[in-house]
Amino acid sequence: AGNRLLVYDTSDGTLIQPLKGHKDTVYCVAYAKDGLWSPEQKSVSKHKTSSKITCCSWTNDGQYLALGMFNGIVSIRNKNGDEKVRIERPGGSSSPIWSISVADWGQKLSFYHLSGKQIGKDRVLNFDPCCISYFTKGEYLLLGGSDRQVSLFTRDGVRLGTVGEQSSWVWTCKVKPDSNYVVIGCQDGTISFYQLIFSTVHGLYKDRYAYRDNMTDVIVQHLITEQKVRIKGRELVKKIAIYKNRLAIQMPEKILIYELYSDDSADMYYRVKEKIIKKFECNLLVVCSDHIILCQEKRLQCLSFSGVKEREWLMESLIRYIKVIGGPPGREGLLVGLKNGQILKIFVDNALALVLLKQSTAVRCLDMSASRNKLAVVDENDTCLVYDIHTKELLFQEPNANSVAWNTQCEDMLCFSGGGYLNIKASNFPVHQQKLQGFVVGYNGSKIFCLHVFSMSAVEVPQSAPMYQYLERKMFKEAYQIACLGVTDADWRELAMEALEGLEFETAKKAFTRVRDLRYLELISSIEDRKKHGENNTELFLADVYAYQGKFHEAAKLYKRSGHENLALEMYSDLRMFDHAKEFLGSGDPKDTKMLIKKQADWAKDINEPKAAVEMYLSAGEHMKAIEISGDHGWVDMLIEIARKLDKAEREPLAKCAFYFKQLDNPGYAAEIYMKAGDLKALVQLHVETHRWEEAFALSEKHPEFKDEVYVPYAQWLAESDRFEEAQKAFHKAGRQREAVQVLEQLTHNAVLESRFNDAAYYYWMLSMQCLDIAQENQGQQTEMLKKFHHFQHLAEVYHVYHFIQRYTEEPFSFHLPETLFNISRFLLHSLTKETPLGISKVNTLLALAKQSKALGAYKLARHAYDKLHGLQIPDRFQKSVELGSLTIRSKPFHDSEELVPLCYRCSTNNPLLNNLGNVCINCRQPFVFSASSYEVLHLVEFYLEDGITDEEAVALIDLEAPRVSKRENKWQEMMNTQSLKLDDNTDITEDDDPFTAKLSFEQGGSEFVPVVVSRAVLRSMSRRDVLIKRWPRPLRWQYYRSLLPDASITMCPSCFQMFHTEDYELLILQHNCCPFCRRRIDESNQ
Repeated sequence: AGNRLLVYDTSDGTLIQPLKGHKDTVYCVAYAKDGLWSPEQKSVSKHKTSSKITCCSWTNDGQYLALGMFNGIVSIRNKNGDEKVRIERPGGSSSPIWSISVADWGQKLSFYHLSGKQIGKDRVLNFDPCCISYFTKGEYLLLGGSDRQVSLFTRDGVRLGTVGEQSSWVWTCKVKPDSNYVVIGCQDGTISFYQLIFSTVHGLYKDRYAYRDNMTDVIVQHLITEQKVRIKGRELVKKIAIYKNRLAIQMPEKILIYELYSDDSADMYYRVKEKIIKKFECNLLVVCSDHIILCQEKRLQCLSFSGVKEREWLMESLIRYIKVIGGPPGREGLLVGLKNGQILKIFVDNALALVLLKQSTAVRCLDMSASRNKLAVVDENDTCLVYDIHTKELLFQEPNANSVAWNTQCEDMLCFSGGGYLNIKASNFPVHQQKLQGFVVGYNGSKIFCLHVFSMSAVEVPQSAPMYQYLERKMFKEAYQIACLGVTDADWRELAMEALEGLEFETAKKAFTRVRDLRYLELISSIEDRKKHGENNTELFLADVYAYQGKFHEAAKLYKRSGHENLALEMYSDLRMFDHAKEFLGSGDPKDTKMLIKKQADWAKDINEPKAAVEMYLSAGEHMKAIEISGDHGWVDMLIEIARKLDKAEREPLAKCAFYFKQLDNPGYAAEIYMKAGDLKALVQLHVETHRWEEAFALSEKHPEFKDEVYVPYAQWLAESDRFEEAQKAFHKAGRQREAVQVLEQLTHNAVLESRFNDAAYYYWMLSMQCLDIAQENQGQQTEMLKKFHHFQHLAEVYHVYHFIQRYTEEPFSFHLPETLFNISRFLLHSLTKETPLGISKVNTLLALAKQSKALGAYKLARHAYDKLHGLQIPDRFQKSVELGSLTIRSKPFHDSEELVPLCYRCSTNNPLLNNLGNVCINCRQPFVFSASSYEVLHLVEFYLEDGITDEEAVALIDLEAPRVSKRENKWQEMMNTQSLKLDDNTDITEDDDPFTAKLSFEQGGSEFVPVVVSRAVLRSMSRRDVLIKRWPRPLRWQYYRSLLPDASITMCPSCFQMFHTEDYELLILQHNCCPFCRRRIDESNQ
């Protein structure tokens, strides 16, 4: 107002205060966030500008101020007045800026960022703008000027409409913060105050809701999936209609028809189908599959999508409500409500309107039930009235309603809203209420679509209340239909239980399936099966239901009433309610009493009362369970008490008792039980398992059929205890020679691997004797076993000898004389001409031979041994010794000492120390007989009997020797079960005196061995004292040896038949108390 500022009250227009302070004309005023300066404040910041300021505006945060100037420049400054950005408009001084954001008198509207960058293109206004004002949130703006009106624009500059027309230029317009109030100031001094009302423009069909947004856009919302799609427009949206896959949008100059891309119920992609370029005036817009319906007061017009009017209806009164109720494409039906209370049904392909009914009050809202049998009306008095369409009868009415909707999935359910409450009514039951703000516009299953202010939401409403209303009246099928719309799991369970108690099994089955209760489903299935088989006792069925529900006393009463007391007894027994169970024992049937005691015992066992359970089981005759509990708890006294009371015919309980006695380490009681039951085989096994061998042997003596069951485990036990000789005897007693051989073979192999060669020799000797026993007993295996016998005898000798070699090479001290080691090495080397057994080292043998040969003067043999060693792989620890020995032996003469050369006692030939033929004479081929201790060649010659002379006859002939007492004294001595022969040096026997000497001759130059064969006459001439006999068991023949030197005494072991010098043998006996070869103890009798 000139140079003054006037402040008015917007509520009534009164002037509050005029503000002075300016000398020149005030063109514009802008509030900052921190308010307006007061006239009392003297120090005000003032800034000069290059041109007259025509308009100004603060940013929302009060940090920047935009100044529009008369010369067409926009200056953006901070709150201190410093210029930050300068925007020069194309029109320059001819286009002064009269409003910020930015409208100039070049009749253009432009938008800029604070940085000065323009947003979009200029928009032509067709008038000179003088003022502009944004709504608080910036969604709309007002623009006024030379066209003498204020127009509403979107934030993008799209004109929406006129707010108010004036009689002069509009120089200023402002929006009240956070409201829809607008103030306009004009050139003639008029100030006008307007309120803008933004009406809701929307449409709904089932679960799709379309509404206007930002005045120019349409958003389609799927109320179930919550999906939204925005359809952008450049013009004001006036009306929206939606139906199935169609969407109609009315704009000021046209109507756009959209369709869905596909038939998918979840598809949200719309495309333009048709455009009707024509201006229409209507109050309501409805779209169908092929038509649009325009409603203007009393008139309805049906237009095709091309804009051609096909049909028109004129009503008696104003149309208040219209709704599409479906139908075939092109023949849809419309429900129309009039102000005079008339309700009509119109088909788009029919010019006639059908009157459904007429009421006295105006219609506000309408809806038809799913089957089109009922009609719900909300009138102007906020009353919801429900009619039967066919009879026109008013079924019921409810107050406080502003909108109504039928459930699309249930014929008898509707909901209406009003007074801040949602009301749900099922059939003719009382209304169920809950708080809800807004208007009900749809009801689908358990979802209610509610419009509150500008927001549409889908509210999930449990249908519990109407379901329970049906349940109270035992209407189970109807209650199930309501539950299908949406109730909680607890409601489903309640429905299932009620239906089950009402014996409505089909509904109960469906409800229990929903909650996945398999237990009750099994019950229903069993009842249905019983019904199929002709059972129809409903009291019995209901008793089963009560039992499953835990109503045991009610179930028992029904069981008793239906004559099935046994079921009540069984139920209480299973529940451990034995006091109640006893009431149903009836006449005292022993079977029932026994069953009850048994179950009571089971219960006592479960609650950890085992002693009570045992007593109850015994009372009920359940001996096995009593035995199991006693055995598991280790009650030996209880077990033997039970076992002694049992009859011997009750084999299973007795066997169980014996099992527990063995487990509890009471073999005496177990044996008593087996004796009582007469189970001798189990008794034998018991003795064997507990190693009570004496009892087992006694039992096997009385019952030979158990011989194998006793002696085989006994032999195995002995073998495991390293008592192999006893194990051998046990295997023999059991007749298991093959097992005995296998055990010994394994033991021998292990001894060789562990370098226990002395043990290996002993085991091989035992194996050989075992094979001889098998050959004696089994004619079919005689040849094979004899072959094995000779092989094992050879191995026994080889390992026995190698034992000394191994000790010599491995141990620091030697236990034998050099001559003995020399003889042993030669014997072993000659014995290994064909093959080298496992574990025997030729290196050790040759090394021992080389060293002893060198020490005793057998240099030629030593050199040969060292040469052989160079061809073998020598261990590192012997390498140096071998190399040194090989060098030093070269300094020795190339011959052997004659003292070491062995003599053949048959042909008196000196044999070389290294004999390619082995341990036989190179001249007569007579095998040498060695001492088993020193391995010197003994003065013995083996002779054979002529054909026809048996061993017994030969021994008898030898015992009948010719008396030659005058020439020879009796030199035989008996010592500790062994035979010793001693010949005096002064005994002189010539060839003429001894017929045996004549038999020693042989044909010179022959390569074959010719044995010494004697006749009866020669045998008769022999002295028993000169002959040693190896008395082998059958099928072997005895071996006979004649001593040729009377100056040496020879002793033979009666067990292994090994020969020894008597002095050596006696020393070994004193050392080991047994034969060194076969380990026969000296105190054992010769068997």
